[in-house]
Amino acid sequence: MSPVHPDAAAIDVGATMHVAAVGPGRAAEPVRTFGTFTVDLHRLADWFAHCGVRTVAMESTGVYWIPVYEILEQRGFEVMLVNARDAKHVPGRKTDVSDAAWLQRLHEYGLLRGSFRPQGEIAALRAYLRQRERLLDVAAAHIQHMQKALTQMNLQIHHVVADITGVTGMRIIRAIVAGERDPDRLAAYRDRRCRASAETVRQALIGNDREEHLFALAQAVELYDVYQGKVAACDTRIEVVLERLRATSAKPAKPLPAARHNTRQPNAPAFAVREALWAVLGIDLTQIHGLGPYLALKLVGECGTDLSAWPSAKHFTSWLCLAPGNKISGGKVLSSRTRRSSSRVAALLRLAAVTVGRTETALGAFYRRLSARIGKAKAVTATARKIAVLFYNALRHGMDYTDPGASFYEERYRRRVLGNLQRRAKSLGYVLQEMAPAPTANSVS
Repeated sequence: MSPVHPDAAAIDVGATMHVAAVGPGRAAEPVRTFGTFTVDLHRLADWFAHCGVRTVAMESTGVYWIPVYEILEQRGFEVMLVNARDAKHVPGRKTDVSDAAWLQRLHEYGLLRGSFRPQGEIAALRAYLRQRERLLDVAAAHIQHMQKALTQMNLQIHHVVADITGVTGMRIIRAIVAGERDPDRLAAYRDRRCRASAETVRQALIGNDREEHLFALAQAVELYDVYQGKVAACDTRIEVVLERLRATSAKPAKPLPAARHNTRQPNAPAFAVREALWAVLGIDLTQIHGLGPYLALKLVGECGTDLSAWPSAKHFTSWLCLAPGNKISGGKVLSSRTRRSSSRVAALLRLAAVTVGRTETALGAFYRRLSARIGKAKAVTATARKIAVLFYNALRHGMDYTDPGASFYEERYRRRVLGNLQRRAKSLGYVLQEMAPAPTANSVS
């Protein structure tokens, strides 16, 4: 085999030390060990530059690879992050030194595939969005703490109000924390849009107050407010990144289409996400059923604005582990199950598939037909794959999505079944004929 990357190096990443390897002919000591301090990482980059290295491969070990990756990238090296599963060492290679040398050899001969990692502003957008999701997860725990404290005081407000973090719920809870105990005055904080009547709310606010439960409720509200403030700070940073992306993007050629829904999504950012994405992408991803503004923003944050890393929609869905697998031996298909994956994008698309399954759309009809035939789990995966293809074609090729209607897939399925029956009947020497319509009562009389 001829080397594909003769100037390749590799790093076995660790928590306290990194073992780096270059080609045997590039240094008297081709494998060296470096520390994990920033000074050590710059020393590692200097050694690579002295050895004439241009491309470096490393395994994605925890989060320890991130400082090395970023410093080497800043120094001008082409860095490739590989999956540890693709770089399994041969039996007998059990040390860090042999692992680094083996990884360098595989990279030199082009036997490693790099993982996708967004660049520039998209990487910053992804980091802010992931931090925002972590903050929302912690805030949700404090909502549960509020509900627990209310239950211990037998204040059943969370049973008569759909969301205690809404307008009515937070008004009442903050009044309770401030010292208000009169059910009539607390019920007066009810918003006019609340479905429960004022009398129902008043009855739910007659409880058994205890000092320790009020203390727990006050702390839960305070912590919830803290995390909501941190979420708002993330929203500000996300909006700034989108502004920078818009400054480098072409101005949309068409006006923004009308929104399909005007309701605000729960936990959505405080700014106009749909308009910001339109200014960056020039297309409206929310026209695809199942994709709301916030979900579309998270998909763009994970995949970027340029999907040229995947040559086709099939490559994209295969990367998401939403396409059927190929396990064939001896010409026999052993299994076509989709591979397990921890992809955030696939998880988001599955959530979109569950949501769209309840709509009277073409995708909703497709989900319900598959769900009745092969089960909900496989139907979710198949629908998520369809949404992924639509997302890819819209972002890569600028496709404008138009819903063909709920009867589209049903009619296409009917034509396919009829065609199969006609071919089977013809092979047996028969011809299918359409039945004459049944006579109506008026025609009989």
